[in-house]
Amino acid sequence: MRFIDVRSDTVTTPTERMREAMFNAEVGDDVYQDDPTVNKLEEMAAEIIGKEAALFVPSGTFGNQLAIFTHTLRGDEVIIPSSNHIFVHEAGAPAVISNVQLHILEDPFGMPPIEKIKNAIREEDIHYPRTGLICMENAHSSGKVISVDYLRKVHNLASEHQIPVHLDGARIFNAAIALKVDVKEISATADSVMFCLSKGLAAPVGSILAGTRDFIERARRGRKLMGGGMRQVGILAAAGIVALTEMIDRLPEDHENARTLAHLLSKIPHVKVFEDQLDINMVFFKFDLISPEVFVTEMFKRGVKINPPSDGIYRFVTHKDISKQDVYTVASTFEEIVKSHI
Repeated sequence: MRFIDVRSDTVTTPTERMREAMFNAEVGDDVYQDDPTVNKLEEMAAEIIGKEAALFVPSGTFGNQLAIFTHTLRGDEVIIPSSNHIFVHEAGAPAVISNVQLHILEDPFGMPPIEKIKNAIREEDIHYPRTGLICMENAHSSGKVISVDYLRKVHNLASEHQIPVHLDGARIFNAAIALKVDVKEISATADSVMFCLSKGLAAPVGSILAGTRDFIERARRGRKLMGGGMRQVGILAAAGIVALTEMIDRLPEDHENARTLAHLLSKIPHVKVFEDQLDINMVFFKFDLISPEVFVTEMFKRGVKINPPSDGIYRFVTHKDISKQDVYTVASTFEEIVKSHI
């Protein structure tokens, strides 16, 4: 049975062009910076994102935590919205790896008021930790995108206090498409940026951390320390090159499919779609007619993989392996289950 998997865009499979590129990749020892394919990927990524240099890392979480580790000192405080991935879904890594504490600002969509961020910045006082970093996220994991204007205000405030800004841009290309801006406009609002090659861009493994040349040189040492010094990794970087050259321009298709799916789900009884969280390739909704355990199982039996809800809210994600027809199949399967329980 072929499954339609809407759990996440992390489930994307590599394209045939990626598999071919991986098979034929020229490789070397990347710890010595001798892998020509990795070097090419890093140069290409830096150019696309508008930064001086870039570093290939195993995952998005690795990239975010490496950024924190490189920017901060032990005992620093990092300002971050309460809903951001770094705080919610990265296993408490800032405390374990960087020995920093997080100053959490409550906000469901990663956009606390600028005044709130300003008030969170610590004064120079022997009793206070140093504010070492501010972390933003775009696109946000809520399915919303954050305006460039807002991010500029955050960066300007941080610059006034000589505090760096790191952007978790796991889906930054989705954000740029939704905002109708060049991705460089978003990345310019941060001192470092992480973005994933392995989500909507469909590479099998890897993310990019980008910033100034000096920052990346320091991060390269940190990557080694954290166990990310990979060897003949051009085999993986080759898929990343294809991701950057061939997969960005097709992302609007995922956004359109998400909007279609949201429209179809909104017609099903007992389903409440959150229309204000439809900026990218995610559909969030509430559905309480059937218990999560039963619903997940019933969908699986019919060939659709979904995740259980988080805090009572489900998320379906479209991606390159989800066709327009798959979207209609997911909706009709959902509707069939609902009808059988009414």
